[in-house]
Amino acid sequence: MADKQISLPAKLINGGVAGLIGVTCVFPIDLAKTRLQNQQNGSRLYTSMSDCLIKTIRSEGYFGMYRGAAVNLTLVTPEKAIKLAVIVTTPMEMLKIQLQDAGRIAAQRKLMPQTVAPGTVEPKSPTAMQISRELFREKGIAGLYKGLGATLLRDVPFSIIYFPLFANLNNLGKRGAEGPAPFYVSFLSGCAAGSTAAVAVNPVDVIKTRLQSLNRGSTEDTYSGVTDCIRKILRNEGPAAFLKGAYCRALVIAPLFGIAQVVYFLGVGEYILSFLPKKDN
Repeated sequence: MADKQISLPAKLINGGVAGLIGVTCVFPIDLAKTRLQNQQNGSRLYTSMSDCLIKTIRSEGYFGMYRGAAVNLTLVTPEKAIKLAVIVTTPMEMLKIQLQDAGRIAAQRKLMPQTVAPGTVEPKSPTAMQISRELFREKGIAGLYKGLGATLLRDVPFSIIYFPLFANLNNLGKRGAEGPAPFYVSFLSGCAAGSTAAVAVNPVDVIKTRLQSLNRGSTEDTYSGVTDCIRKILRNEGPAAFLKGAYCRALVIAPLFGIAQVVYFLGVGEYILSFLPKKDN
């Protein structure tokens, strides 16, 4: 049976619903992933995901775990619906990472003053608009696309791993030769394929996170590009540093893609559109 064609409005709705549900559920884990990936030797504040979340709640409150969520929710709909990975993902994650990591930088200033670069002005909880204006003023539109190469190096292999793996796992649960797989099979297939692909490309995600982070302590390395980042991480932190946040990323990606597959499977967008008046031919 041929795959059904989904209209663009339905894709936008499906992408928005899946993104809203997924981001709301797993965004705190994504924040912990960013902070764990960014901390370097000599400036470690967090020992694990749970330690990061506990300290975040204590110092920033419950909603501190959702720093940057508004950016994600705003741009996740077109990203999921029409796959504009270069156009949407890079600036979205550029802004999200600054907002997510702001709490780690602030905590460093309070608890580890020796890691603060001399003359650094303490930020006042920057907003996405403030960060965008600063990037535009200093670097133009290219500032929002810092780390584009690393983003492509992460997302292309991710797709190569995810989609064939999902299709094969989902086919195992089909009812008969041509029948569709039950929704729970699509969900589990999306979770398994998503977590596998996420862990496989985590080293590149670490590189991307480091390249896109604008603020860091005086003892933390800065990077001029992908090659420079790989070389410095290997020299100063060892190969294990490329797996920082891997289990967090797996916990984020698995339900995100599982939920997305179920939303598309159930046809949520098509169901909502069915209530709109149909145009007469």
